[in-house]
Amino acid sequence: MPSVLYKLQILADAAKYDASCASSGAKRSGNCKGVGHTTGTGICHSYTPDGRCISLLKILLTNFCIYDCQYCVNRISSGTPRARFSIQEVVDLTLAFYKRNYIEGLFLSSGIIRSPDYTMEQLIGVARVLREEHFFGGYIHLKCVPGASPELQIRAGRYADRVSTNIELPTETDLKRLAPQKSIQDIHSAMSVIRQGIDVSQDRSYSGKSPPRFAPGGQSTQMIVGATPNSDAEVLQTADRLYKTYRLKRVYYSAFSPIPHGDARLPLSEPPLLREHRLYQADWLIRLYGFDVSELVNASFPDLDLRIDPKLAWALRHRDQFPIDLNRAPRELLLRVPGLGIRNVDRLIQIRRWKKIRLEDLSRLRCPLRKVRPWVVTADYNSEVFRLDRSDLIRRIVCPQQQLELFDTGSCGSGSPLTRS
Repeated sequence: MPSVLYKLQILADAAKYDASCASSGAKRSGNCKGVGHTTGTGICHSYTPDGRCISLLKILLTNFCIYDCQYCVNRISSGTPRARFSIQEVVDLTLAFYKRNYIEGLFLSSGIIRSPDYTMEQLIGVARVLREEHFFGGYIHLKCVPGASPELQIRAGRYADRVSTNIELPTETDLKRLAPQKSIQDIHSAMSVIRQGIDVSQDRSYSGKSPPRFAPGGQSTQMIVGATPNSDAEVLQTADRLYKTYRLKRVYYSAFSPIPHGDARLPLSEPPLLREHRLYQADWLIRLYGFDVSELVNASFPDLDLRIDPKLAWALRHRDQFPIDLNRAPRELLLRVPGLGIRNVDRLIQIRRWKKIRLEDLSRLRCPLRKVRPWVVTADYNSEVFRLDRSDLIRRIVCPQQQLELFDTGSCGSGSPLTRS
């Protein structure tokens, strides 16, 4: 019989492809009966080589799967080694890792075994034992299985701090082609059930007892990027619809990783990780900075520029909207200045209540002056704004280390939109 360590090696490695986990947004107080606290001290975080913060025990219940999704290493036709945890084994591992201060909670997903309902019951069983028998107050993220009954999805939200249902691919056509056993209707139905559960838990319109807690960390999803020839515009349009329809907490973008003996329809090489990074930057601009998807990507610019961040690329295409007066402009315009983030914009608005903003104030706030200065006017005059129409603007903004990559290799030719005046 396989040992728990052997299973852990296989199922922790199999879970690395799911990026839709984060512990922000949920507050669950511990109590004297058990262990765990989502916001307490004593939590250790480790960082992977690519910079991701790992603070959860992230595993699959099993990597057996009855589906044959061509982009998935755990598909039924794959020859990967298989393993399966019992409910009690996952519970014991979670408590043991938590008590040793290695983790702050559990991220649990699974391949589909027998049926979506059976798989969902197994996942819920782990969370139920942790919460009700061990009074575990730490963070739990459960994966909802599309096609499972709404009653089971509601139960999952009662035990978990966050739930997620993966959209997998940007379009329904892609899903039918590479994962015909999955249904886009089932995925949207699961997201709708979770959204309704969250709405009910936040409803304070009636008297009496407060509604039961339900996924206080919200719901998220994951989209695989690079497995299909979709443009960044299609990816972000799908994400924007999900945000508006189901009020998702996050959409996670995962660069496709080629798998052994993959389908001939899949690419042989992985997309650049920088594309994943640019999609996250654009996602933040849409969610938090007031940008519309069409402002960042459209028919003229279907893909994000890998050389510069999306906000700078937008500003270079809309030089007529600058300069912006830091002492007069409203918050929504200040958020569109390259190099100014939300925190510094709010600080500038506070500062200008008492004094005029000068360039030295930007330096004190540690704003990237090289990037910000060409786009703004301050109280002490700014000569850089009179050079906005020059074709060498990008050279003066990008730091010298990046210029070697952008220009010495000839990547910004005369036909590039970055060099248009």
